Amino acid sequence: MNINYGFNKFSFQHYTIKIKLCILTEINSVNKLKNTRIYMSEKTKIHLEYMINSSPRILYPFLVEPNELAQWFADDVNYHDGIYEFIWDNESRRARIVSVRDNKYVKFKWLDDEPNYFEMEIMQDELTNDVSLSIVDFVKDEDLDESKKIWDNSISYLQSVIGA
Repeated sequence: MNINYGFNKFSFQHYTIKIKLCILTEINSVNKLKNTRIYMSEKTKIHLEYMINSSPRILYPFLVEPNELAQWFADDVNYHDGIYEFIWDNESRRARIVSVRDNKYVKFKWLDDEPNYFEMEIMQDELTNDVSLSIVDFVKDEDLDESKKIWDNSISYLQSVIGA
């Protein structure tokens, strides 16, 4: 019995070659992804959460408005053409907002520290209406404890500024 599947010897070889090329392309993509992970692994992702005695509507402007950010997050904050300039001890870092949701969430991407970012999310418990602020940041391993202390102090300033 002779079954014909619609492949002749040439077309079968053609598909085999095509499959091999696809596999090689996927291997190259995986290697590029591994290289990206190696680069990102220079810093550790940290997740912190703080209880804030405030409403999301009052808290949110302190996460996105330059004047309000300057009251607790940095010594000064300038904004021009979509770029935030955060100044600490006469040193500055620039970031832009890459994701935002009013009264809920903001994500800043550092311009000089690809692919790292920091984000702040306002979370409200559905049962108790308690509000917390979730922070995601990337820090070098040797700066982990210091970075957590800086966030602790900054959030403490924020709570005193908003009267929480």
